[in-house]
Amino acid sequence: MLLLSAIPLLAILSVARALPPPRPGTPAFVRPRPSIPHLEAPSEELPVVSRNGTQLPAYTKTYYFNQLIDHNNPSLGTFRQQYWHTYEFYEPGGPIILSTPGEVDASGYTSYLTNSTLNGRIAQQLNGSTIVLEHRFFGNSNPYPDLSVQSFRVHTVQQAINDLAYFAQNVQLPMQGGDKVAPGKAPWILIGGSYAGALTSYAMKNKSDVFYAGYASSAVVQATVDFWGYFEPIRQSMPANCSADVQAVIAHVDSVLASNDSSQINTLKSTFGLQGLSHNDDFAAALQQNFFTWQNLQLDSGPNGDFFKFCDALEVKNGVSAPASGWGLDYALQAWGSFWKNTFYEQICGSDENDLCLGTYDSTNPYWSYTYAPNAGRSWQWLTCNEFGFNFDGAAASQPTIASRFVKAVWSERQCGYHFPGAFGSNSVVASPNAVGLNNLYQGWNTTAQRLIFANGIRDPWREATVAADGTTNAGSDMQPHLLSDGFHCSDLLVREGVASAKVKSVQDSAVSYMAKWIAEWKPTA
Repeated sequence: MLLLSAIPLLAILSVARALPPPRPGTPAFVRPRPSIPHLEAPSEELPVVSRNGTQLPAYTKTYYFNQLIDHNNPSLGTFRQQYWHTYEFYEPGGPIILSTPGEVDASGYTSYLTNSTLNGRIAQQLNGSTIVLEHRFFGNSNPYPDLSVQSFRVHTVQQAINDLAYFAQNVQLPMQGGDKVAPGKAPWILIGGSYAGALTSYAMKNKSDVFYAGYASSAVVQATVDFWGYFEPIRQSMPANCSADVQAVIAHVDSVLASNDSSQINTLKSTFGLQGLSHNDDFAAALQQNFFTWQNLQLDSGPNGDFFKFCDALEVKNGVSAPASGWGLDYALQAWGSFWKNTFYEQICGSDENDLCLGTYDSTNPYWSYTYAPNAGRSWQWLTCNEFGFNFDGAAASQPTIASRFVKAVWSERQCGYHFPGAFGSNSVVASPNAVGLNNLYQGWNTTAQRLIFANGIRDPWREATVAADGTTNAGSDMQPHLLSDGFHCSDLLVREGVASAKVKSVQDSAVSYMAKWIAEWKPTA
């Protein structure tokens, strides 16, 4: 989910649980995470009834599994990993459908048990049981009571994959016959979106003996250090006039910053009300905030989303919309600046001063060192600092861009050093994500995993990390279908988006057909 403000302060886990100390500001430079769309959790009062008329526990009932703290050293013991489960549609012989929402508190994602999502639709049509498993170090599934560097030594992609497999192999599901549906005795389908979609692809490659089939929506399989591609689907899909004017403003911003003329630079920052930002790359990065609202869009979002309010501020003048070429630099620059000063800044920063809200160079800010759990932003940042990268920077000079080229990968990697001092070997100041190693290990765009469906939306801002990225050469096959719709991020996981778009519904229908065919071919091995 998109974060335009700091992670909520919940609690610090120490000897006793206590409220966290006051924070000297609310940083707004937290970057968006590749998360599945949030749906309102089902009501606890909503009755859940099986096909034979038996009343079942509520979707929101929490169960616990004893998960290994370290799969490389089982002697360290276990921690309580939360999960949610229903067998509303289950009949003996049906598949067990496992998903994790990934890098979020999973307690709010129990709708992914239901037929409002593709998970539940597959379960309903194939007589399956659905499970939502919380990812380690998110929500209340924490191997250790804090999020320190020492605790995070067991916070890796491979440990997360091992969690999925160990759960499938050892859980005794709270339903009749729940101890007789381990992999080999029943077909297990792994479903995930976004980061969890990448985990699905990785696990289908790494644990092919455990998971029989997989569905990966908007799966960010290709770890990328310089991830300027995040902005590319936005540039391509946003209203043409808004795209033209934004590109013109950003080209002007980069020209002024490159001039090193302090008077011109201060005037430019003042246009946006950001004259208090001491560092030019912080200023350039702040302008990215307007584009992160794109990740909240879906096909049924309507015209009043925050992103369209931003574009309207630039492109609607006296009730008239600009032509496709936009109004041009002079008007767009002043309009964007006015939007920041009169509307947007207060939304993301409140009354905080520029450097306190958007500055990233004060290494003494207590924000960097909060290690309480849960803190989803910190847990996700550990994975990006060490493995994925996904630094939101400007495009190469040969490419058009809506993001300033003054934002480099080191802008994010320096913050990793503030968050996790001593975690990066001899170079403790700047992280060096092992994106190449991750791609080599799990094959990224070029995975050869079988019975794995990839589904993507052309307007997804994370598209360039998926198999649908521009220029990818893996075209898929009948055993690894690549399905593309006109959707946004993980649109195909939501049944309602199939109502909004015939192309999304086609993807959903195709996915169910492939799963039905594969499950019909499954044979027990144990």
